[in-house]
Order: sequence, then structure tokens, then C-alpha cells
Amino acid sequence: MVYGSQATPVATGTVFNLQRYSLHDGPGIRTTVFLKGCPARCWWCHNPESQDPHPEIAISSSYCIACDACLLSCHEGLKPREHCVLCGDCSTACPTGARSVVGSTMSVEDVVSQVLRDRMFFEDSGGGVTFSGGEPLSQPHFLKALLSAFRSREIHTCVDTAGLCCPDALLEVAPLVDLFLYDLKCIDPARHLEGTGVDNRQILKNLECLAALHRNIWIRIPVVPGFNDDPAEMELLARAVAGRHAVRQVWLLPYHETWAGKPERYGKELPLQARTGVTPPAPEALENFARIFRDHGCTTNIGG
Repeated sequence: MVYGSQATPVATGTVFNLQRYSLHDGPGIRTTVFLKGCPARCWWCHNPESQDPHPEIAISSSYCIACDACLLSCHEGLKPREHCVLCGDCSTACPTGARSVVGSTMSVEDVVSQVLRDRMFFEDSGGGVTFSGGEPLSQPHFLKALLSAFRSREIHTCVDTAGLCCPDALLEVAPLVDLFLYDLKCIDPARHLEGTGVDNRQILKNLECLAALHRNIWIRIPVVPGFNDDPAEMELLARAVAGRHAVRQVWLLPYHETWAGKPERYGKELPLQARTGVTPPAPEALENFARIFRDHGCTTNIGG
């Protein structure tokens, strides 16, 4: 598998959401730009619409009122999802928002102009712009162009990455990034492959390279019951980040079920794990895990 490839020109990329007033994607009030495409297939992924690098159709059957506006508007005869040409006519015609095209091509100038509308909030709160996904480094040239544009405008930049990219791509953008949010899932390679669909060796190597170069990294760890919610795995994670001066904070993010209705909307199969009644971790368990990291000298927070 090749990480960090991009077929679109440097000046454009595929964005699937632009979220204003984000409070959990770095310091202060932020605008988060979600880039489409990710090599991983984490079964608990909150943004399954981020995985495919291309635009796709979303159908929310619970919003449908069977008015046939989509059928009447479609010049292709409303073919099955896999044959949809993504013209967007059906989503424009739909009166309830039951159909929508997720993901659009945007230029650097498009993104900059939208984000700069929030500049006053950045300045008042110490916030800025965060690039997330998906894996934002799946579009490395577009990401670099965006980071350069905001750096030239003195906007604080943050990249939320799982390290799923080639090292060169990560190190090339690093000088343009004020803060990295680096996601780690687990250290055990077999467990990581089973839960995410990808190997974690490059992720760990990239963290080591980045920590030697950068000086502001926050580690974010989703605590997922049945996957990494045991003291032994948390001890391995704590050892992996302890002593790295670049790692300023660790965030333990409790699993939640906000993603649960999304797979069906995008024509994806509900993950097997989600059918077995996985519930969020107990507060006392999270505190115990946080204590493991703190015992290793890591400033550790829960939530966010």
C-alpha cells in the first residue's frame, strides 16, 4: 500500500467538511478542514465518509419522504449507488436533505477565503486552523500548499494525523505546522492490524522521526473497549511516548457511538465489532489509564 499519493493538482484537493468553532482540535477556537481519503479502516471511525478519497453519495433513509424529487431530477434514472455519476442533481432537488454528495474539489484560495472569515475568533482565543480527515497527509501537496498559505498569513496551524504517510511527506510539511495532533491506537502490531486494517510500523517510525524534528506534539489515543482498553497495552503506549520532549500532552479519547448511523448512509457494512454491543469505557477505567501515563511523566488529559 502506498501512502501519501495524490492525483489532483497541487492547487486543488478534496474536502468533505469545513467545521467552524471547533473546540477539541487544538488550542483555542479553531476551524477544522477535513480532507478526504485515509488508508486505515478503523472499525470505530467517526468519519467513515473520510475513507474514500473520492466524492460519494450519502443517503439518509430516515429523512426520505418518498416525494420522488430525486428520481425526477436524475438524468441517469437514479441508478444504484455504485453507478452514481455524482452530478448532485438529486441532492439539490431533495427537500429534506436525505441525499447529498459528500466531498468536493476546492482550491487553496477557496479554503483560505472561508477559513479567514473566522480570523477574529482565532485572534481572541489563541486558535487557528486544523487540518484533519481522513488522513490529511493522503493529500500531501495540497496540504503543504494550504499550510504555506496560512503560515504566510500568520494563522496558527495544526495537523491531525495518524502518521499514515511516507516519512518524506510528513517531514516536508513539519516546518509549516505549529502543532501536531498525532493519533496512536496501540503498539501490538497484530492487534493494530485487526482493528484498523493497516500495519503500525510506519506510524511508530514516523512518530520517532517527527519527535526528533518537531517540538510540539500532542498524542491522542482513542480508548476503545475490546481493542486497547487494558493496562498492558496502555503501558506499552506510555513507554512509547514517555521521555520525548516534543510530546507536550497526551489525550485519552473515550470511545463513543456518534459514528453508528453513518456506515448505512454511505453504503458501508456495519463493522462486526459494532454489532456486539460495545459501550464507552467507564470513567474510573479512563482515570486508571491516565495514571499509567502520568506515572511515566506524561501530562495526560481525558476527553476532548
